[in-house]
Amino acid sequence: MKSIFNIVSFFAAIALPAQSTAVITEMDKYVKPRYRVIVDNDFGGDPDGLFQLVHQILSPSAEIKGIIGSHLKPNDPFDKSNITAENAVKRVNETLEVMNLKNKFNVFQGSNEQLKDLETPNISEGAKAIVAEAMKADEKNPLFVVCGAGLTEVASAYLMEPKIADKIVVVWIGGPEYLDLSTPPPGFTPLEYNLGIDIKAGKVVFNESNLNIWQIPRNAYRQTLMSYGELITKVKPEGKTGVYLTKKIEDLMERVQKLNFHIGETYIMGDSPLVLVTALQSSFEADSSSSSYVLKNAPKIDDNGLYQYNSKGRNIRVYTQLDTRLMFEDFYTKLKLFNKKN
Repeated sequence: MKSIFNIVSFFAAIALPAQSTAVITEMDKYVKPRYRVIVDNDFGGDPDGLFQLVHQILSPSAEIKGIIGSHLKPNDPFDKSNITAENAVKRVNETLEVMNLKNKFNVFQGSNEQLKDLETPNISEGAKAIVAEAMKADEKNPLFVVCGAGLTEVASAYLMEPKIADKIVVVWIGGPEYLDLSTPPPGFTPLEYNLGIDIKAGKVVFNESNLNIWQIPRNAYRQTLMSYGELITKVKPEGKTGVYLTKKIEDLMERVQKLNFHIGETYIMGDSPLVLVTALQSSFEADSSSSSYVLKNAPKIDDNGLYQYNSKGRNIRVYTQLDTRLMFEDFYTKLKLFNKKN
């Protein structure tokens, strides 16, 4: 789809202001930004997104250029309202206030709705922010758009300005297992949760676009188990932020117990790999070298949110094994350093 307005003049008007996002003074001298990131997540839903957000904020090598609160699926148990993106933004601002970082980051609201078709973008502040940052001509650091939910904002940004495709890397937590790489979990649902938030957006990104995708599907993100013992000994003691994050998980545990459902003593921090594969890349010949991935032809996504083999699909990166040791130890350590500062 061609641009529906004058891209240069429109996006110049909303170009994101430069901000210093370094928050841990012990790291500032030696660690400088080498990547830009826009964080896009359904922060009003599963609390794992808040853990990812805090970890991203505490990671100075990936400079945050924007935080987008995106929508949930209609009638989602976490938020049954029709303003789930608006509520996600409230949760972002609540988290920033707890961290004493209010107004330190650019926060944008995504669309409250799924795409209506494969050609019409949902023109939200979040989608506009992606285009504005991607189209900057004077930025040298690569731009990652890291998504822990549906793909509505990424798809809309692409439909608004297809030229962003060769200017960003989309890191997405979502999609079911590839059966040649992994076995689905017991009692699995064929439609994976994040893809189910907006199947049409998934179809735009996988089927219609030439966006560069790093995908972390369900079999990979399910590896990111934090034990409750770790939560209460390594997260909860670390100031207001640690208490805040812990309470989000404990509130959820209490809620499901009332439904006579017991989730055991681990929780999947499935959005945290967004930090692992961007901020925690290797020093030389930079890449997410501690985690394993394969290159696959991008599948076609059908109307049910399932993969269809596409022999002509472009290569995408699909992660198969994640370095959870590095990911969690880095999070715990940075949280401690941040608490020490505050």
